[in-house]
Amino acid sequence: MTHDHDTVVVEKGGSGMGAILGVIGIIVLLVAVWYFALGPGASPSTTTNTNNNTVNPPAASQPAPASS
Repeated sequence: MTHDHDTVVVEKGGSGMGAILGVIGIIVLLVAVWYFALGPGASPSTTTNTNNNTVNPPAASQPAPASS
C-alpha cells in the first residue's frame, strides 16, 4: 500500500504590514526624541537669576545724651 503525501507551500504575499508598522514606530520615536531633546519641549539648559534685591540696613541711632 502506497501513501502519497502532498506538500503544500503557502507563500505570504502582500505589503508586509509588520515592516510598515515598524517604520512608522521608528519615525514616531525619532520625532519624540527630537521634541524633548532639541525642539520646543526641551527645557532650558541655563538658568537665569535676576534677583536685584537691595537691602538697606537701618540707620545708626544716636546714643542717648548723658544726664547731668
